[in-house]
Amino acid sequence: MMVTMIQDLKQRVFNVIERTTKPTISNTIFDWFIILLIATNVLLVILDTFPFSDGIKKVFYKIEIISITVFSIEYVFRLWTSNLMYPNLNPIKARLKYVFSFMAIVDLLAIIPFYLPFLISIDLRVLRIIRLLRLLRLLKINRYTNALASVWSVIRNKSAQLVSSLLVLFLLLITASVLLYNMEHVEQPDIFTDFFEGLWWSISVTTQVQFGDNYPATMLGKMLSSLVALLGIGLVAVPTGIISAGFMEAEKNRFDDEKKCPHCGKSLACGQSKVEV
Repeated sequence: MMVTMIQDLKQRVFNVIERTTKPTISNTIFDWFIILLIATNVLLVILDTFPFSDGIKKVFYKIEIISITVFSIEYVFRLWTSNLMYPNLNPIKARLKYVFSFMAIVDLLAIIPFYLPFLISIDLRVLRIIRLLRLLRLLKINRYTNALASVWSVIRNKSAQLVSSLLVLFLLLITASVLLYNMEHVEQPDIFTDFFEGLWWSISVTTQVQFGDNYPATMLGKMLSSLVALLGIGLVAVPTGIISAGFMEAEKNRFDDEKKCPHCGKSLACGQSKVEV
């Protein structure tokens, strides 16, 4: 009897915290509550950069405690119900798969900076940097909105093509950086001091964002700069085209699915989708 009650409670919790294709009222309320809490936390990170009074900072800290409590409970609940998320795995493997999933890592990194000072002694300067991990809570919104979920889905489906295009762009940046350093170091030793100065230049040129802090002075450097600028226009645009094509394919697949008969999986013209009287 007790086991049945626990299983029923677990299923109820899972139905609330896990987004489905047909969300319930409780599921929708939970999603919007978490989204609001995430937005509040991101706002607090921004407000931390302003010199507020100690009283206002105490209010911020209380909001942080409430947020950490909610996010921690959510993490524990998701870990507890992970076997329902992966029903084909045994409970231990299901929990391990959840713990090492992308969103679970984001959840953990979003709450861990709060607990670290209680576990180990950390320099305040290091702690401030670690606390910036709170911005990762913004990635949690992906779990609660269909729009962001579709973006991640397109990126995941096109990951192989995106990685290939970014690899080509990376090779261009590395090659151009090394070439420009060797072309300009003798002429401008104070500007092109090492490889990273050349890399900064190549990134600026390929993205069409020149700050004017370093630029080639030799003829070979100027020719290389022109070539990299022309190649960069095309290579930087490739990932954008891949993602755009992914969205078009996803929309086409969704439209095709809507036209399929729920009975036979074929076109609605089959006639089986008509309700029998």
